[in-house]
Amino acid sequence: MTRFVLPTAADTHTFGRRLAGLLRAGDLVLLTGPLGAGKTALTQGIGAGLGVLGDITSPTFVIARVHRPDPVSGRQVALVHADAYRLGDATDPRAEIDDLDLDASVDESVTVVEWGEGLVEQLADAHLWVRLDRHDDDTRVAELVPVGGDWAQRLIALD
Repeated sequence: MTRFVLPTAADTHTFGRRLAGLLRAGDLVLLTGPLGAGKTALTQGIGAGLGVLGDITSPTFVIARVHRPDPVSGRQVALVHADAYRLGDATDPRAEIDDLDLDASVDESVTVVEWGEGLVEQLADAHLWVRLDRHDDDTRVAELVPVGGDWAQRLIALD
């Protein structure tokens, strides 16, 4: 596990940009943490770092959004941003995840799923689990847990 203290929301966004430098097509990133912990701010930074089009907002009500790479950026990898928060009350949330067809795009995209713990890990052989927490002084703490693959080696570049 790797831990980062992010004093402001802007630092969370900047950290997302740094994290984007490690990401490649086929990567699955799971974001967990309470409301207001910075999951969407982190994803906005990832999107900025990947050079994708469109405003990145919480996909809570649309469940998932695809952000295509900006041709001007020269990048080739799309960002799929999903939110499984509303799926947790479903009788079978895994079936609802299947209905989203996230697995159809996971190989050619970076897929970031908020509230996806226990629901989407099967989409990839390996994933990065990011636990975010927000303290009373608005400081955020990000704990990155590599699960399989070469994540542990890639995370060394963030130190």
